[in-house]
Amino acid sequence: MGSQDRMTLTVEGGTLQQLGQDQGPAGLAYATPQGRLTEEADKFIRAALGDSRALAAYLSLSDDPEALAYWDLANYITVRKLGYNDHGRVHAWVTGAASLVILKLLQQGGITPDLVEQGYGTQEDAQVVVLLGTMLHDIGNLVHRQRHELSSLLLAKPILERILAPIYPDASQRARMLGFALHCVACHDLDPAPLTVEAGVTAVADGTDITKGRGRKAFALGTTDIHSVSALAVDQVIISKGSDRPVQIEVHMNNSAGIFQVEETLATKVIHSPLAPYVALLATTQLSEGGEQRIIERVELRGTQFVRA
Repeated sequence: MGSQDRMTLTVEGGTLQQLGQDQGPAGLAYATPQGRLTEEADKFIRAALGDSRALAAYLSLSDDPEALAYWDLANYITVRKLGYNDHGRVHAWVTGAASLVILKLLQQGGITPDLVEQGYGTQEDAQVVVLLGTMLHDIGNLVHRQRHELSSLLLAKPILERILAPIYPDASQRARMLGFALHCVACHDLDPAPLTVEAGVTAVADGTDITKGRGRKAFALGTTDIHSVSALAVDQVIISKGSDRPVQIEVHMNNSAGIFQVEETLATKVIHSPLAPYVALLATTQLSEGGEQRIIERVELRGTQFVRA
């Protein structure tokens, strides 16, 4: 990600656009319609990676016919058959972009990825692990939502081996990269819990994709439950440098129902990952004329509970 001093990611509604330099280098904003998300996330990821091994890995993955088919099938099962939120290409690209921002902010805050700490690779290699692991974490949904982490693990392994082989000709280095990436995939849903910084990044990045753009299709297809309704209540997620922690995640809601998404999805992943000491999480309900009564104004995650802030 070059010499950037700040990284800001803004997720709003359903699409993504690059923000100007006054918003922070390589910043992002999401707004409807959702169909543009993968295209704009692709632009961001390419710019963030520059000319690097991580870019080569990303380009190989984004053109891999097997991976592309898996993302589409995973989305078919989760959205069409189960009525869940998006788990396909859009989710893969959005969380991939988020993972790069979170990793960069951690690195700027002096937090060393496990791969680097153990002397198994560089910061750039950590980017490869995090980006590949994050983008492939949900492909197992094409088998079924139940135990999808295990299915994702089995399906991701040959794809990762194929992508890593030309970039890491040394078998020992390639095996280490594979192991770290598979740990990201296996632990993204906290069962089992992530043990490395890299896997924590994947889990938290997954948890940040909670805006209404992701849940709109499921709601339109007839799913009316706390999951779809609460997703529609989240307008914006902003990932930026925190004042007293390396990473700050702000969630802006249009309705207090959004707190379900924040608490059950995002906060859980922050609390139960190695990133817990390094991430500040805030949620705010925006007032709107003629809207529903605001129950929650502003809350902040302190330890394992939300308190009014």
